[in-house]
Amino acid sequence: MYVKITNDQPVDFPYTIGQFRRDNPETSFPKIIPDTMLKRNLVHPVIELSKPAYDPLVQDLVMDAMPHKEVIRLKTEQDATDPLTGEVDQEQVGQPVHGNRWFIGYTVKDKPVEVAKSAVRNRRDALIAETDWMALSDNTLTPEWSTYRQALRDITGQDGFPYQVTWPIKP
Repeated sequence: MYVKITNDQPVDFPYTIGQFRRDNPETSFPKIIPDTMLKRNLVHPVIELSKPAYDPLVQDLVMDAMPHKEVIRLKTEQDATDPLTGEVDQEQVGQPVHGNRWFIGYTVKDKPVEVAKSAVRNRRDALIAETDWMALSDNTLTPEWSTYRQALRDITGQDGFPYQVTWPIKP
């Protein structure tokens, strides 16, 4: 995965080696183009950050639109001090000092509330259906299973429903 850079800003992402070759039709490149050659042409590899934990039942994982440059540290007063005058440019203090690597991250987005409610109810209904055979007239339902089934029916009444559901544990 690559990003094309102009004026130190990402302009094309994701950018592929095929696009790079098409953008440079008059240039001959080796079969495997080294990253150093790509960087000289303002094409940088992008490192994919680890995906955050999320609940796919009620949330989506969305890749960020554009990669960002690594931040090594924030500028200090020493970094923002003019060596000739000794004056500190306070606007520069706390600004990022960037490295040379580019990263892409992910954002967790809640699904629309009605979609999330429906997904939770469907899962609940499936879990109840798995235990329906225990509730038949010729079976005696144990108190543990009865409590479990009731907890499943009560899920829609939990605070935080549908995004923060505590699922009961099967006995």
